[in-house]
Amino acid sequence: MIHETIVTTAARDGRPHIAPMGVRFEEERAILAPFRPSATLDNILATRAAVINFTTDVRVFAGCVTGFKWDWPTLPASRVFGVRLDGALAHTELELDEVRDTGERPVLRMKCVHREMHAPFAGFNRAQAAVVEGAILVSRLFMLPADKIDREIAYLQIAVDKTAGNDERVAWDWIMAAIARYRADATLSSQPSNPSQAA
Repeated sequence: MIHETIVTTAARDGRPHIAPMGVRFEEERAILAPFRPSATLDNILATRAAVINFTTDVRVFAGCVTGFKWDWPTLPASRVFGVRLDGALAHTELELDEVRDTGERPVLRMKCVHREMHAPFAGFNRAQAAVVEGAILVSRLFMLPADKIDREIAYLQIAVDKTAGNDERVAWDWIMAAIARYRADATLSSQPSNPSQAA
């Protein structure tokens, strides 16, 4: 099972980095596989630490992949070098145990050394799940056909329309704006820079 989470890390100088990431768990180990290059990978290799944040605030997922908001409040981690999300429902602190360098996506096996609960889980919400899926689509705009994106967005829109609260609507608007921006940029880049070249 892959859990959609927010992974927070810090550079050696303490500068925080926040990234959505699917995480697997095997007993007392968390398995992370960040793409190369990535700040998350660089920070973990440098500090041997990371924090998994469990949150239902899907604005964080959407904000990270769309670039609309990056400065999510953080607090120092309790046991490892790094930070956690201030608004997380719970977090797990990790120490690097093993690196399997597989090229594009090294596999990091990390030991869970500390867990904290901060707020109760209020239940599942379809719009939250839709925003997470929409954020994943945004991260793959460069590799997926436009018609597939449109079909999936249309289906996810149903859950947003029926069940979203304000936070989910904000996050969804960021996703839709990011898709529109990507397509506008792609159209612009495909046009000839010199009008005479169109002839």
